[in-house]
Amino acid sequence: MAWPDIRHTYDVVARDYADSFADELAGKPFDRELLDAFATSVSGAARGPVVDVGCGPAGHVTRYLADRLELTDVRVEGIDLSPVVVGEARRRHPDLLFWVGDLRELPADDGALAGIVSFYSVVHLPRAQWPGAFAEFRRVLVPGGRLLVGVHGGVGETGVDGWFGRDVAIRTTLVDLEELTAFAAGAGLTVLERHQRPPYPGEYPSVRLYLLAEKR
Repeated sequence: MAWPDIRHTYDVVARDYADSFADELAGKPFDRELLDAFATSVSGAARGPVVDVGCGPAGHVTRYLADRLELTDVRVEGIDLSPVVVGEARRRHPDLLFWVGDLRELPADDGALAGIVSFYSVVHLPRAQWPGAFAEFRRVLVPGGRLLVGVHGGVGETGVDGWFGRDVAIRTTLVDLEELTAFAAGAGLTVLERHQRPPYPGEYPSVRLYLLAEKR
């Protein structure tokens, strides 16, 4: 199964994707609970911004975190590989900062970020590139910085060659909870929590895996 140019795919479907997913957190209480706890954990001393890596065109996770951290000194920003995605996120949330960037080479100095949330962004990398992605997450976190990752559970890869009625391909790497944990631990991160849940009604029918880790 060939791996597509994911930047091009999201450039093409950005507006459709944003319209479909802008309000999805309203129907995901477990995800909101994890994000609430994450926001609390990084809301102490201001040690740098929190970045939503792979923020997507809706920018809804970035918005959710920013609303919960608005009374603190912690700034929340979004990063995505696709310039069209970033433009759409900026249009929808003009008061927030969104940047074009690659999660494999984040535009941040060593130890610059207080936290990273990465929901369903690493999944668009081939499995062989996951160790490098987690190493990059660790690089940019401050000591004590937190990483919250959400991915699709399963075995192998999945994908389609048409998405939102457009002639673009999407591919997703599936992992189990032990493999996800091993990627984080292998990068030198300390795993604090692991969770999984069945899909909510209307979601893609995969088990959802979540991992909270810390740089020590």
